[in-house]
Amino acid sequence: MSDEQKIEDMSFEQALEQLESIVESLEQGNVPLDKSISHYERGEALRNHCRKLLQAAEDKVEKIRLDSSGNPSGTEPLDPQ
Repeated sequence: MSDEQKIEDMSFEQALEQLESIVESLEQGNVPLDKSISHYERGEALRNHCRKLLQAAEDKVEKIRLDSSGNPSGTEPLDPQ
């Protein structure tokens, strides 16, 4: 696992892959405690980064509005809140 790449420079896929690798190594239980703590901290940062990227993607998703004839008439947020 390469910890050298900055998390904020990672794509969603890269961050998720590294997070999965961290989870796998922690689940195996053969990592020394100090290394487990640093893995956990990086995993938490990766999880937050993935959440941020997903939220940004969701904010960009729009649904197409249709007029009474069924023709596209614009867009609106997918899930307005």
